[in-house]
Formats: sequence, structure tokens, C-alpha cells
Amino acid sequence: MQNTLDASTGRAPLAAGFRDPVHDAQGCFRAIMNAMARPGTIQSLDAIDLQPPKPLTCTAAAVALTLFDYDTPVWLDRPLMASEDVKAFLRFHTGAPIVTAPVEAAFALVSDPAHMPPLAGFNQGSAEYPDTSTTVILCGQDFSGGESVTLQGPGIKDTLPFAPHPLPPVFWDQIAANGRQFPRGIDIIFAGGRSLSALPRSTRITGREA
Repeated sequence: MQNTLDASTGRAPLAAGFRDPVHDAQGCFRAIMNAMARPGTIQSLDAIDLQPPKPLTCTAAAVALTLFDYDTPVWLDRPLMASEDVKAFLRFHTGAPIVTAPVEAAFALVSDPAHMPPLAGFNQGSAEYPDTSTTVILCGQDFSGGESVTLQGPGIKDTLPFAPHPLPPVFWDQIAANGRQFPRGIDIIFAGGRSLSALPRSTRITGREA
């Protein structure tokens, strides 16, 4: 059991990864790609069953196990960085190096989105290599009840309302600024309980409601 301490280290044993690594990773990858292709839509991950060390969530862990590898530096926010169990889980299952500066990261995991650093602090990519920007993964998202915005752009037929939370108060202003520098800019993955959604940098914010 994950909550049983190892007598030799005083820490919980390493949490397991995917039960079926190939099938589970393929299913999660399809959900991520669908979310990126259809911004603001909710993609189910009901088949994924992970129990990662807290404060890492099941869905965020699934995204990490699917996308991270030895060549993808990862930045963790303060609560995740403070957990030796989280760092051991990510290192063992993905091999991804953990970096201390957001601008150095290919991926960023944020367990406390309400207090996340400014999006401008992450790698924005360059005009020549926009794909080198950071993809930010927000844990613990609920897809209703937040400030409602209207999305428009590639993958959206007309417009689409979107209201995830928790988020910092200035988040949507930062997303609007992020979109204005396309093709540079970061991409966002919203990791819910057993679902995810995404906002690629090409998405535009056309309306906001309190």
C-alpha cells in the first residue's frame, strides 16, 4: 500500500505507474491530442487508475507518464518540489530531469494553480523554434464554476464557453497576452479528476463573464 512506510527509509514505497504501460499511454496520448485539437473540450481518462504521491494528481501523473522522458526538462512548483516521493516517482517512471527555473522547462507541473508563477516566466519558444516553449500542466482542475471565458480559434467551430478553476485572478489576461505572440507562447493542459482539457497557444479569448 502506498501509505505504508519503508522501514529502511522511513518513506512510502515508490508508487506504481501505468498498469498497462503501452495501452494506458496510448489512451492518454489520444486524449491529450484530442484536447489540443479541440480546445476547451473535456476529454475523459476514466480508464486510467494511478495513485501517485500527493500533491500530484492521477490525471497529471498520467500526462507526465505519457509525455515526459529523458529529453524533457520538468519544472515543479513549490509543493511538488518539496515532495521527495513526487520527485522519485517522476524520475523513476519518466527519467525526466527536474530543473529549478521555469524558463528551462519543456514541461511544468503546477499543483497549486491559484498561486502559479506568471506565464511569461516560462519558456516562450522562439520565432525559429516555437515548439521549444513550455507546456504547463495544471493539477486539480474543475471544469465548471470558474470565471467563464469564450474561446475562439482553430479547432473551435464558432465559440466555446470555458470555466475551469482554480486559477490565479490574472490568468486570462496572461492567456490573452500569450495568444498575441503566436506562433510563440506556451500551451496549457488542465488536469481534472479523471479528465483533461487544453488551450494551445493558437486559442483566442474573445469574451469574459464574472
